[in-house]
Amino acid sequence: MRAVVQRVSRASVTVDGQVVGAIGRGVVVLLGVTHNDGEAEAAWLARKIAGLRIFEDEAGKMNASLLDVGGEALVVSQFTLYGDARKGRRPSFTRAAPPEIAAPLVDRFAELLRQAGVPVQTGRFGAHMLVEIHNDGPVTILLEREGT
Repeated sequence: MRAVVQRVSRASVTVDGQVVGAIGRGVVVLLGVTHNDGEAEAAWLARKIAGLRIFEDEAGKMNASLLDVGGEALVVSQFTLYGDARKGRRPSFTRAAPPEIAAPLVDRFAELLRQAGVPVQTGRFGAHMLVEIHNDGPVTILLEREGT
């Protein structure tokens, strides 16, 4: 699994003119799934993101987690994170898992993040989404753990 984690002051996802997910202070997780990913990768990533210390503490240092600040998460599936543009000008997406593998794993990741104590909103898998991100900092972290 590959995740781009952005610290935000607020964020939302709109599909067909309707807001389907919105959060205040927290993180947007753009989540990509590859063929060998499973429960172990989803669990590792959920724990990592819940505890990732990217928020300022009372001393102004990035030393607080989502759990510490009562932040929220907006999880958005994004197969393009596995795009490979090393050859030519059109990316190949063969490393991205097909929907029948990716969709349940994205849902499971969101549930594991909820179980860790983080309020979670999501986009809509497979839909054309307009994602509004107010990146705070900006702070953007790339996390990756692939299955074997």
